[in-house]
Amino acid sequence: MDETTLNGTVEDIVYRNATGSYTVISLETDEELITAVGALPDVSAGESITALGTFEYHKTYGRQFKVISYSRTLPSDTQQIYKYLSSGAISGIGPKRALRIIERFGDETLDIIENSPDKLSTIKGISINQAENIALNYRRQAALRAIILQLQKYDLTALECARIYKSLGSDCVNLIKKNPYCLCSLEIGIDFERAESIEALLETKPFESLRIEEGILHTLRHNLNAGGHTCIPRNKLVSRCAEYLKVSTECVESALEHLLETLRAVSCVFDDNEFIFLPSSFREEKAIARRIGVIMRFPPVRSNTLISDIETIERTEGIIFEQEQKKAIITAVNQGLLVLTGGPGTGKTTTLKGILSLFEKQGLDIQLAAPTGRAAQRMSEVTGRQAKTIHRLLEVQWDENEKPYFTRNSQNPLNCNAVVLDELSMVDISLFAAFLDALALGCRLVLVGDYDQLPPVGAGNVLRDIIDSEMLPVTQLKIVFRQALQSEIVTNAHRIIKGELPELENGKGTDFFHIERNTPLLCAKTIADLYEKRLPAAYGFDYRSDIQVICPSKIGESGTRHINALLQNRVNPKSEKKREYYIGSRVFREGDKVMQIRNNYMLQWEKSGEKGEGIFNGDIGVIKKILNSDGVFIIDFDGRITEYPLEYATELELSYAITVHKSQGSEFKAVIIAAVGLPYQLSYRNLLYTAVTRAKQLCITVGTSGEIARMVHNDKKTKRYSALKHFFALECENE
Repeated sequence: MDETTLNGTVEDIVYRNATGSYTVISLETDEELITAVGALPDVSAGESITALGTFEYHKTYGRQFKVISYSRTLPSDTQQIYKYLSSGAISGIGPKRALRIIERFGDETLDIIENSPDKLSTIKGISINQAENIALNYRRQAALRAIILQLQKYDLTALECARIYKSLGSDCVNLIKKNPYCLCSLEIGIDFERAESIEALLETKPFESLRIEEGILHTLRHNLNAGGHTCIPRNKLVSRCAEYLKVSTECVESALEHLLETLRAVSCVFDDNEFIFLPSSFREEKAIARRIGVIMRFPPVRSNTLISDIETIERTEGIIFEQEQKKAIITAVNQGLLVLTGGPGTGKTTTLKGILSLFEKQGLDIQLAAPTGRAAQRMSEVTGRQAKTIHRLLEVQWDENEKPYFTRNSQNPLNCNAVVLDELSMVDISLFAAFLDALALGCRLVLVGDYDQLPPVGAGNVLRDIIDSEMLPVTQLKIVFRQALQSEIVTNAHRIIKGELPELENGKGTDFFHIERNTPLLCAKTIADLYEKRLPAAYGFDYRSDIQVICPSKIGESGTRHINALLQNRVNPKSEKKREYYIGSRVFREGDKVMQIRNNYMLQWEKSGEKGEGIFNGDIGVIKKILNSDGVFIIDFDGRITEYPLEYATELELSYAITVHKSQGSEFKAVIIAAVGLPYQLSYRNLLYTAVTRAKQLCITVGTSGEIARMVHNDKKTKRYSALKHFFALECENE
């Protein structure tokens, strides 16, 4: 659409979200009253603005002006000044006080506030201190307005300018001119490439070393957040940065040394190889090793579990524990620390029930936790006891900058004496460090996970590093029980992880089938037929709650994006009875199955009278209603009813089809796996293994047997550089 410039006065602030990233205003122009929307974090009623943007048509609200950028001028006449002051734009002035000030000073009001605040104290009810505070708040706003005007030439939005001012202060313009790469801090959130583009606009170029240093930090952050690496070998980091920044390795080495000297990066040598960390990941991995070392040195009061206690459980529950299961139960109860691992069908759940029974017999206060809502729900179902997400267990809150923090920590530890943490393979170093920090000394700890599953989406490889370190007592269950062997899902999962081809000949099994399709397009069509018609008809499955399509990739005709669009049109087509909400070319419709793709600690939910906060990465729900007039979706996340503001909709994706990584920690009655047209980097064994083990009753692979064979034979696990096991070794040496 054509961009248009509008001049007008802000009549009213209709809506503004907590972060200021989305504001709705009524804008009075010479011709009409217009609804304008966009990032207008500091605009107040009564101000005059010049806005650049485009007219768009909203299905519910009609014609709107979407603001791209804007500049502003202060109100000039008494009516506009009153509207500005009475809107609450300046802290300390409300409608009544605004009226008294304007009656006294008229058109000179703003000049008096800025330059002669002592005169305000002549008005009844305003003290000298209050007058000075009013002037201070006004001057801060004036400084922000000036900064926005100066920074907009660098293509920074008003919201970004506000964050910059808050982080860097009133001298931020000069600081940016000296070093635009200071904008790459986490608080401001400008990425490295944009900082480079700002540098290109500066008249005087900053020192090249500043760019190289920030380029190194950018590379470390990218590898941490996108690749899950907590550290990088120094030689690899230097060569990558030299290539990326187009400078010599000598320049990178020099810049890296300065980063190390100023503690913005950390170096450690393990096995004669030097690794470089960001300070945060260094602290977190070291804290994990140190805390586990403390737990090992100060164990809980030793119990004396006898075989007779286990035999009592066997008689009561009607089960028989295998030898390794008995060993795990005795270790957990007597030593108070255990890592329990094993594949499907090896009896992890049965063993866990035995441990919990003996914990309860001892009168222990037990907490169960898992990294995601779905994993916690599944844990509750199989144990018959309440399980929480780790975030809920640690009682997550957020500070004035909306950054999350946990109220449970070393100063306020968990009020329990036994904790079982499931799905440890999904837990990254940041969350695990916070979890350990909240454990009281003497608290029993059982860590459960599958060694062969994918590493977490976040940084680190906690479960694998703990097991490889050989520091903690580990029980690996390997025997697949006879009952589990009746499932082709279980037997094929174990074949896959051993590097053997799964049984794909249909007819031999009852819960694992393969459908040969040679092209991604045919694969997608077959998946849609299975999802919409064949599986619901044959098994009575509900496509929203029971069936999950899992794809290794997002892209391509057999990726999640294409299959989601296909399934949405099949099972939840456009209808006059269903409201919709568009984000660009994407549409969300009442009845759609959706997934939260990043942690949002601000969202509130209610479930059976219980209230809570936080919807997290990987949570799956269904859009029950779209209330455009209220600006919310009503979404049911597994029973947690959430009023979901529309401005957060960019954090949602359709979830008829999800990636393997997003499926971790969840189980579904039926799983359909796309297995054709996969990128090489996604064709590996434990990706297929993780997908197959998400199925409880039925697993169907759709694709080519050749593609499945390539995945099985490729045992190149996701390579992650991490140092946790090395820090464990150092802890042992220091004892």
